[in-house]
Amino acid sequence: MVSNKVLVIAPHADDEVLGCGASIAGHVYQGDDVKVVVVTNAHKGDANLFSKDSIDIVRNEALMAHSILGVQDTIFLDFPAPRLDSYPNYKISLELSKIIKDFNPSILYLPHPGDLHLDHKSTYRASLVAARPQNCCSISEIYCYETLSETDWSPMQGDEFFKPNYFSDITIFFDKKIQAMECFSSQLKDFPHPRSLKNIEYLAGYRGATVGVKRAEAFEVERIINSFK
Repeated sequence: MVSNKVLVIAPHADDEVLGCGASIAGHVYQGDDVKVVVVTNAHKGDANLFSKDSIDIVRNEALMAHSILGVQDTIFLDFPAPRLDSYPNYKISLELSKIIKDFNPSILYLPHPGDLHLDHKSTYRASLVAARPQNCCSISEIYCYETLSETDWSPMQGDEFFKPNYFSDITIFFDKKIQAMECFSSQLKDFPHPRSLKNIEYLAGYRGATVGVKRAEAFEVERIINSFK
């Protein structure tokens, strides 16, 4: 029996694994139904920089990674990266609203709004519009995840830097996250690049030590609606 329906929205394929891959595995372990939406298609945004073949490769890598984590369904949208910030945000919101209405999730994971890549901010804002608590929207928990080489490089001026206040103990699911990331051979870099397997391990260890466990993923709480039963 499915306990919760969990929707993970990612600007680009691999953001979801970097940000909450082990938490996805944890949700699946406890019987939750997890769906992932990848919002952009970089070939649509700039065909000169991103070939159709390169997008096909990373999408196939994502499907392999999601299979390892136990994701039930993956939806690939075709909004134009890397220029999502200049695209009408309401069109993204309308498409995400359809998915939310159809899937009816209770838990939502989003990219952090302060990330350096503006596609992340656009995805975050469009998702929040789609997840407004009206029209019988059932989403009671919204968490923002951190994405290596985006969240950690965000501007430190102002108040949009990542301030984690929710942690998932992923100690027993961390190997699943690494196995899933290994599928992204086209995206992984050599250490000391942030998107290296070693740095993913270091971050999980640091976040874990922050709250007294071996491995953790960190989030900012966007919204929690408590219902007494």
